[in-house]
Amino acid sequence: MLEYAIQARRTDAHGSLASAKDATLVLDTDLQGRLDAFNPVELLLAAVAACMIKGIERVTPLLKFDLRGVEVRLKAARQDSPPMITSIDYELIIDTDESDQRLELLHKNIRKYGTISNTVAQATTLDGRVTRRTSP
Repeated sequence: MLEYAIQARRTDAHGSLASAKDATLVLDTDLQGRLDAFNPVELLLAAVAACMIKGIERVTPLLKFDLRGVEVRLKAARQDSPPMITSIDYELIIDTDESDQRLELLHKNIRKYGTISNTVAQATTLDGRVTRRTSP
């Protein structure tokens, strides 16, 4: 079984720092919010996005799936009482010439093998779709 660890510490009333390995991330823990750091919900969404992109990196060689790029867009709905995320919707935008069936196969594999996305899906509704990048 793998284990993960980070450390986080408050720097002042406006923010905190999280550290893992050789990386440091500024956290928005200011009650008024701040524009230069991710708040806790944005961090959760970023973790889901990173999980999906990492999953794509993992399965594309196995599926011999050819792509030029990936974008993930996520939105979360939050209720106030009790405070919780009630749903997360996502769109995976893949720049590829692969068929629609292969695009769905990629999506199925991402959903099946994503550590973070599987964990989040146990706690809230995680729903999304995969689309093909259209020419700009």
